[in-house]
Amino acid sequence: AMKKQKRLKTKIFCDSADIKIIKQLNKNPLVSGFTTNPSLMRLSGAKNYKNYSKKILKICKKKPISFEVFADDLKGMEEQAYEINSWGKNVYVKIPVVNTKGNFSGKVIKRLSDKGIKLNITAVYTSEQVEKIIKCVNKKSNTIISIFSGRMADVGKDPIPIIRRSVNITRKMKKINILWASTREAYNYMQANNCNCAIITMPPKIIEKISKFGKSFNTLTKDTVKTFYEDALSANFKIL
Repeated sequence: AMKKQKRLKTKIFCDSADIKIIKQLNKNPLVSGFTTNPSLMRLSGAKNYKNYSKKILKICKKKPISFEVFADDLKGMEEQAYEINSWGKNVYVKIPVVNTKGNFSGKVIKRLSDKGIKLNITAVYTSEQVEKIIKCVNKKSNTIISIFSGRMADVGKDPIPIIRRSVNITRKMKKINILWASTREAYNYMQANNCNCAIITMPPKIIEKISKFGKSFNTLTKDTVKTFYEDALSANFKIL
């Protein structure tokens, strides 16, 4: 199964701030990088954002990893971005496309990008937002644009046309990569790959599933039936 996978172009990042998981997956050739956000940091029990990030960076020294600003005003975002950027050469600074009031972060994005700071623009949901972002970023500076496909699907919207359009409008910009974010199921990997999406970030549980890609339906059927059979046996179920 793994041989076939080598041909798939979409890179896999792991979406987690859990130190144990990062330790484990940093060694895994299937995983090309990591993404975090303040919610994941909190979930991992981080008490001090900076210290915790630096602990992660002691493990993940080479692979790209994103840490997010959480200031809500442009000045604060910019100050936090410089600080986060100083933590490591492999660090991408995550900037939300708008603040909590819905104001576009374009000014900050432009200032940071012009200084060559690697950015991951996050919480993007429309190709219009992508168009606004690419007007602000320096085309010579590495930029990831994270499109929240899973959260779109959660509210009944199809992410595929938006991913396709975004990949298309950034096609000629070598340093700008579209990332499929908030992944919900393993098949999203195939969808991202079919859209020529550069990166997909997924929770560890789904990365585990990807390593099983290539199993035949025949095997899947037998595995499934076996599970039901063994569970009934161990529960000591009787009908007659």
